[in-house]
Amino acid sequence: MKYDYLIVGSGLFGATFAYLAKKAGKKCLVIDKRPHLGGNVYCEKVEGINVHQYGAHIFHTSNKKVWDFVNSIVEFNRYTNCPVANYKGKLYNLPFNMNTFYQMWGVLTPEEAKAKIEEQKKEALAALNGREPQNLEEQALCLVGKDIFERLIKEYTEKQWGRKCTELPAFIIKRLPVRWVFDNNYFNDKYQGIPVGGYNQLIDGLLEGIVCKTGVDLFHSEYKDWKKYADKLVYTGAIDEYFGYSLGKLDWRTVSFKTRIENTPNYQGNAVVNYTSHEVPYTRVIEHKHFEMFGQDIYICTKTVVSEEYSTEYKEGMEPYYPVNDERNNLLAEQYRQLAEKETDVIFGGRLAQYKYYDMAPVIEQVLSLFV
Repeated sequence: MKYDYLIVGSGLFGATFAYLAKKAGKKCLVIDKRPHLGGNVYCEKVEGINVHQYGAHIFHTSNKKVWDFVNSIVEFNRYTNCPVANYKGKLYNLPFNMNTFYQMWGVLTPEEAKAKIEEQKKEALAALNGREPQNLEEQALCLVGKDIFERLIKEYTEKQWGRKCTELPAFIIKRLPVRWVFDNNYFNDKYQGIPVGGYNQLIDGLLEGIVCKTGVDLFHSEYKDWKKYADKLVYTGAIDEYFGYSLGKLDWRTVSFKTRIENTPNYQGNAVVNYTSHEVPYTRVIEHKHFEMFGQDIYICTKTVVSEEYSTEYKEGMEPYYPVNDERNNLLAEQYRQLAEKETDVIFGGRLAQYKYYDMAPVIEQVLSLFV
């Protein structure tokens, strides 16, 4: 049987594309090299809790069309992302807001907080003596000053990127959101939440009635000659792999997890706690039940599942997560994108195929725009 589309990858781009193509009367075949569907939003049920196998995924958007679309597939709950930072045993609210400044300096008003940050910014600007910031450290110090940088940015960033802040480019951190209100909601978006029943409900809803095959790698299966099977290819894998690494390999950062069951209903009291000092090797701890259980429901489920998250350099065989935002990789990715533009009947979509970091909502927005 010949399909209109062979879709490589069943993450949000591939699954949304398949759903909209089917709705438009097209025949799709979805293949995925992993043993499950859903890409990085895949969840596994442990002790009655949906565990985010590839790290915390929180859906947020201000685009009503995108929000209405995902809610037409599955209802979303009211989860609000309010992470906490742990620096050497002291807790700070994120993003930087009046709660953070009170915890940091004991200030009570926006005016006092502004004065403290301005004073520290002046120190950083004086040290530069009129020149532009040359690296992430200098840039961050000019934006928020020494105390916030040293406790909440410096070591966390170094763990994430595996490089010193003085070795990272300044443009990575051109702005740092600072709020002069007592508001711990991490996102400014109008809508946010988690699918009721977990992300598998969203993926299953998008792929309902569509032929899907797992454990199938495009490059090591009969589908490498995809034109025999479909008129068009939708490719969501790594762009350099598609071109056989002909221009060289792109670098990625990846994440590994140590997940365990804790014999308590409430381990850390929050879904996300960032560990911002080098004393702790992981970047954050996720307690999965808090994404979907609130109030008394937390205690009805007597156990909990936590994941320590470790940021590492990508090696062969790992899952690539984050593009490395430096000059070499940006130039190389642009060369690959130019090759991609010349490919007829191939749509390159998503984070890996475009070598760009995307949140979930913009990926869905991108697919919706293809079907206007």
